[in-house]
Amino acid sequence: MATVFIGRIIKDELQAQRKSAVWLAGELGCNRTNVYKIFNRHSIDTELLFRISRAMHRNFFEPYTERLAQ
Repeated sequence: MATVFIGRIIKDELQAQRKSAVWLAGELGCNRTNVYKIFNRHSIDTELLFRISRAMHRNFFEPYTERLAQ
């Protein structure tokens, strides 16, 4: 079973939506350096993941729930 690399998933979705790290930083109330750090994470705090999901209108919990069904 492959590990979820959540930072890469968030980065890929941000690029697919043609939005910048600066935009996401503004939505999260942090600076872009923190967003770049998120891109390198293999795991993430659930509250932060929820906030990112809401900002980007994408359920980033889905890769984890899919693994539960396996």
